[in-house]
Amino acid sequence: MEMIRTLSGAKPDTVLPKGTIDTQMHMYLPGYEAQEGGPPLPPGALPDAEQYREFMRWIGIDRVVITQGNAHQSDNSNLLACLAEMGDIARGVAVIHPDTPDAEIERLAQAGVTGARIMDLPGGAVGLAGLEGVDARAHAAGWAMAVQFDGSNILDHEPRLAKVKSRWILDHHGKFFSGAGRAQIDAVKRLIDGGNCWFKFAGVYESSRTGGPDYADVAEVAREIAAYAPDRIVWGTNWPHNLAKTTADYPDDRALTDTVLSWLPSDEARHQALVTTPEALFGFKPM
Repeated sequence: MEMIRTLSGAKPDTVLPKGTIDTQMHMYLPGYEAQEGGPPLPPGALPDAEQYREFMRWIGIDRVVITQGNAHQSDNSNLLACLAEMGDIARGVAVIHPDTPDAEIERLAQAGVTGARIMDLPGGAVGLAGLEGVDARAHAAGWAMAVQFDGSNILDHEPRLAKVKSRWILDHHGKFFSGAGRAQIDAVKRLIDGGNCWFKFAGVYESSRTGGPDYADVAEVAREIAAYAPDRIVWGTNWPHNLAKTTADYPDDRALTDTVLSWLPSDEARHQALVTTPEALFGFKPM
């Protein structure tokens, strides 16, 4: 069955503030093939810059952080082409390794990369085994790190995460596949209290066990973290929703936007999460 992504329609009821930054999405340009070890490219028409710009106009997004997709593993060529295509409204999160040469990191930085990705789930190019080494390189470059793993095991990883030197983001609502109890939530709060940890609202459907449209289990955790540290939240659309393989599976972005942003405690917190916090975290000029 063909994959058709909805890119326009009635706007979300939530009016996104000027300067809104989508901090979690992937983009794919023609000519960049999937690499061994990762998933295939997304099905259907390639989710490229033209599609994403239409999506931005619909949802109300002004700026974007393009994350290296698992399909391209450690080859950042597509990401660099996307950054060149999108220009100054875009920043990038790349895949690097502990032994990535300084010259390569400088090349990535010059192209607009301001972050490194740790993806400790199937298909990820660099997992938690590379955490300390990637952290050292990211910290030296002044980059942030986006860290994704099964958050249900966060207590096992907390001692290492507490020693991270870079600014880092606990990705995708923490990805608590087995649920988040009091111990896991308190661990997130302790990491935030360490001074260099942020929490990303993105891809709620990937870990929710209760499901939509309310995603009540993830919502409960998200509301608590946002109330505790509203200045430590960032948001992303997770476009083009790579886990969806058919049109019938494709999420309703309008509903997702309204639902997820309703978990922020105030208009001020929403402005922080969408504009000022990601602006500083990813090196955008203030608007």
